[in-house]
Amino acid sequence: MSDGLNLPRSLTHKAAIPLKLNNTNKTVEACRAAITGQRKGILALLPFLGPAFIASIAYIDPGNFATNVQSGSEFGYRMLWVVVLANLMAMLLQNMSAKLGIATGQNLPELCRIHFKRWLSFTMWGVSEVAAMATDLAEFLGATLGMNLLFGIPMLYAAIVTGLITYLILMLDRYGFRPLEKFIAAFAVLIGACYLIETFLSHPNFAQVAYHSVVPWLGNGNSVMLAVGVIGATVMPHAIYLHSGLTQNRVVPRDDGEKVKLQRFNTKEVLIALGFAGLINIAMMYMAAAAFHSTGNNSVADIQSAYKTLTPILGPASAGVFLISLLFSGISSSVVGTMAGQVIMQGFVGFRIPVWVRRVITMLPTIVIVALGVDPTQTLVISQVILSVVLPIPIIALIYFTKRKDLMGVLVNQRWITVLSIACAFVITFLNLLLIYQTLGGHIPLLG
Repeated sequence: MSDGLNLPRSLTHKAAIPLKLNNTNKTVEACRAAITGQRKGILALLPFLGPAFIASIAYIDPGNFATNVQSGSEFGYRMLWVVVLANLMAMLLQNMSAKLGIATGQNLPELCRIHFKRWLSFTMWGVSEVAAMATDLAEFLGATLGMNLLFGIPMLYAAIVTGLITYLILMLDRYGFRPLEKFIAAFAVLIGACYLIETFLSHPNFAQVAYHSVVPWLGNGNSVMLAVGVIGATVMPHAIYLHSGLTQNRVVPRDDGEKVKLQRFNTKEVLIALGFAGLINIAMMYMAAAAFHSTGNNSVADIQSAYKTLTPILGPASAGVFLISLLFSGISSSVVGTMAGQVIMQGFVGFRIPVWVRRVITMLPTIVIVALGVDPTQTLVISQVILSVVLPIPIIALIYFTKRKDLMGVLVNQRWITVLSIACAFVITFLNLLLIYQTLGGHIPLLG
């Protein structure tokens, strides 16, 4: 049984093969027991938990820290509805991606290579690789910054240590897909625990949190652009590509009935994992609202400022927890970014490189940026612009394939799903183009 990533065979050490097979088979057997009804309730769902939690890490990466902190500090609780909206979009798209892998046994990049013209597939691969590297740059830089601020390690050394840590985590793949899934899920839980602590320390106004999570509000032009930034930092192209690779061979359905049951479990997992990530994003923003906006610190626009401002307001414990969550976020999302890069390359061009080679290649831009002393926050902004340019590509491809009955069979999109996903694609594309225009210096009169 192959794992959903199809990572290079060079990662599988001969001595680890029996353990890998045992680990994989146990999970697959538990999934099949759930499909046949031998496992009930929470025990039936447990073996399916994993792929969506890996994908969910992309939704709580350092880019989310930056946009949520800035939104909360400047506008208080009033932008929380944007986080909720972005997360609902993410749930829809990630569920479609996971369904694509289950229905076809292939991931999104593979289907693009098979069904699109060669020149188009190679073009998509090129821009997707750039997006994957831009993603990894932001995530890797976030982990490096967290390590620098938390432990006082110089940025250059912190980048090297971060690279080694992420590589060691990636090596868990040699033991099958389950240990890596558990490890990444544990990181998500730890980030959530950090923000549970921040909730107790910051004392947010929960009445305001509840109200502004469901009532839309937009004020001046800056609030509109921050709303665009929150959505742009939430829905990630590499996560859409990756999720189909995580489910394509994890449990191979033997008939249409098993496909339907697998998809039901998959939908539950997406709701749990992405819902959990959404709560973390909400907590990031209401922590910033309670700690900064409520105390008159309305101009906290980057991670370094947030850390320095938290210390006198909520104390060193709160600032330390904030940096720990940033470090966990950066490391885990960098691991996921490397995994996505592997799926993108293998799918679009059928070419494999060892994970350590990809890890080194994706480390180099961060090493260069740190060595040159480039501002980390500005680098994060540039990376988000690159992602905004690429994001429509996987969304459009995903909609195209999941609405095809000949590919999806019993799991083909219902009409309302296709319509809703097209609406999401339109909104995301329009807002991202708006963000790019504004970032490049364009002026929109209606936004002030």
